[in-house]
Amino acid sequence: MLVDSHCHLDRVDLKPYDGDFARLMGACADAGVTQLLCVSIDLEQYPAMRQLVDPFPQVAVSVGVHPNQETRTEASVEQLVELAADPRNVAIGETGLDTYRSEGDLTWQQARFRTHIAAARACGKPLIVHTREARADTIRILTEERASEVGGVLHCFTENWEMASQGLDLGFYISFSGILTFKAAVELREVARQVPLDRLLIETDSPYLAPVPYRGKPNEPRYVSHVADCLAGIRGMDPLEIAAITGDNYRRLFNLE
Repeated sequence: MLVDSHCHLDRVDLKPYDGDFARLMGACADAGVTQLLCVSIDLEQYPAMRQLVDPFPQVAVSVGVHPNQETRTEASVEQLVELAADPRNVAIGETGLDTYRSEGDLTWQQARFRTHIAAARACGKPLIVHTREARADTIRILTEERASEVGGVLHCFTENWEMASQGLDLGFYISFSGILTFKAAVELREVARQVPLDRLLIETDSPYLAPVPYRGKPNEPRYVSHVADCLAGIRGMDPLEIAAITGDNYRRLFNLE
């Protein structure tokens, strides 16, 4: 059975399901997706997101503010820790650094990242890290803030083996999205071949980054099977093995065993 370790269910297009979120969840179940992690990107929308998934115990949640997200006020360590006390909440994030979409003086972005790491350490929950064109600073801040004490995942990984190795050394897992299936992702597939099996995760990042053959269309958690199939091909394994391994890794990382 499959796990989607990173999706944004409150942003998935429900038009194919006549606006019925329960039908979306039914489609996920029919596709063999038995557990999902609905990841927060801002605190203003967090209560609505949490309410949306509440009837579905197979969905865990995280709390955090995306590095590119505009917000009226910055989240505090105390606020994040309080929200993370929810039993359904398994992680802090997503958080991290992104110099691709944010430009100029990004001191505020680094400060936000440090706040999230401090919150994770305070509540003892793992981090969900977004990193784009900020390899050195991401690893540096994770190291300086002792993120290895809680670990976490470098989600939707698109960087090189050097960064993956550094993340692994800090106790992080590496998660691959539909980008892995893209024709141009040759280097990324080589990284996926090298990550230890006990540190692999798969995700959709729905509604973004739909895998081949749905590239360019809205993404859904049920498409995580295409990521599993691609990863299985890279590793010379059966997709069912990849599903089992990444599911076990998900439950271990987020303390859901």
